[in-house]
Amino acid sequence: MSVTDQDLEEAGAQLGDLLMRQGWTIATAESCTGGWVAKVLTDRAGSSTYVHGGLVTYSNEAKHDLLGVSEDYLAQFGAVSEPVVRQMVSGTLAVTGADLAVAISGVAGPGGGSVEKPLGTVWFAWGGSGDTTEARVERFEGDRDAVRRQAVLYALRGVSEYVKRS
Repeated sequence: MSVTDQDLEEAGAQLGDLLMRQGWTIATAESCTGGWVAKVLTDRAGSSTYVHGGLVTYSNEAKHDLLGVSEDYLAQFGAVSEPVVRQMVSGTLAVTGADLAVAISGVAGPGGGSVEKPLGTVWFAWGGSGDTTEARVERFEGDRDAVRRQAVLYALRGVSEYVKRS
C-alpha cells in the first residue's frame, strides 16, 4: 500500500477534528515512526488545542527511563511487543497528563527483523486514563519509508476509530 502525504494529512485532520469535538488532548510515544504521528498532528494550525506532546522513545533505555516501561518486559518480550506498547501508553499518560495516548514500536528495516518479528512488524496501542488500552499488531510491506508511512496512517486511523467509539 502506497501512503501519500495527502493520505497522512487527511487522517491527521480527521483525528484533530474528532479530538477538538471531544475536547481531548493526545500525546504520542513513538519508536519506529520517530515522531511522525506527532508531526502530522501538529502540521495543522491550532493543533496546540488537542496535541499535548510527543515523545520519541527509540531506544529501550528511553522507553524505560522516560515512560517507565519494565526492563523485565523489554528483556522478555522485546521492544516490539504488546506488553511494551501497552506500558508505553500508560507511561505517556502518566508523564504528560494527556487525555489519550498512542504508542508505536516496530521493525521498519532494512535490518533488525527476525523469524518471530519480520521486517514490517509494528505494534500499536492507544487508550486513555481509566479506559482499556487497545493493542494491535500489523505487518506492512515495503522499504523503511513505506513501512513507517503505513504505520503512521494506521495509528491515526486507529486512534480516530477509538475516539469515535468513546
